[in-house]
Amino acid sequence: MQGLADAFWRAAAYCLMPRVIALSLLPLLASGLLAFGFMFFFWEDANAGVRAALESWHLVESLLQWLDRVGLQAFRSALTIIIVLAAMLPVIILLSLLLVALCMTPAIVRLVAERRFPLLEKKRGGSLLQSLGASLAATALALVLIVLSMPLWLIPPLVMVLPPLIWGWLTYQVFGFDVLAEHASAEERRALLKEHRLPMLVMGVVCGYLGAAPSLIWAFSAMVMALAPFLVLVSIWLYTLVFAFSTAWFAHYALAALQARRADEPVAESAVVLEV
Repeated sequence: MQGLADAFWRAAAYCLMPRVIALSLLPLLASGLLAFGFMFFFWEDANAGVRAALESWHLVESLLQWLDRVGLQAFRSALTIIIVLAAMLPVIILLSLLLVALCMTPAIVRLVAERRFPLLEKKRGGSLLQSLGASLAATALALVLIVLSMPLWLIPPLVMVLPPLIWGWLTYQVFGFDVLAEHASAEERRALLKEHRLPMLVMGVVCGYLGAAPSLIWAFSAMVMALAPFLVLVSIWLYTLVFAFSTAWFAHYALAALQARRADEPVAESAVVLEV
């Protein structure tokens, strides 16, 4: 727990650095262009399709008609917008994660290593192609899990549990590999991910809950339609900062664990010699 807390506060401090904030702007720009492109070309059609689907469900339409009678007519359009934004959300999150893995993660890991672990040997146990393949495979599986679990989001307790768990697992899979790819050998990386699986899963779940926090902006943007594009852009940037924080947290924790593991190796070898 001490190692997790130490890495947590170090990562939080790194997110305030101008260099890290600047790095967060590239994924923000790409994700923002995707979101605004969708809104420009498909926003009206998507809202019309969702509205027609809701009206075709008799139970939902009866509920909406009752809300209209009690003076909550605005809820009908607000519900449509919330559903459309919720459908966009997983795609934007996954795109941001891939962009962070490709653009921000190497830079942040390099920054952490230069400032805190300058003498840590680089054994380069993972290539960029391996990292990309692992990220794509984990992302595809997470997307499938998100789609399959969406009906369960209608159950109030599960909507607060399932998405953060899926994001947490994805964060652990992607960042656990990427932050060790350059400095650890393949054997060291596999051993560390196995030995520290539980702490890293906890870190991933915490990051998953942190990533769910910007979702409040999406709900708020549905109530203030005129500001929706700007609030969506802010939420994307917050997601990017959460991913940057996750990278720094995993980098501090994993590189410290790698350094401690290597520091223990000569001790273990000398102990064997003394026993012989």
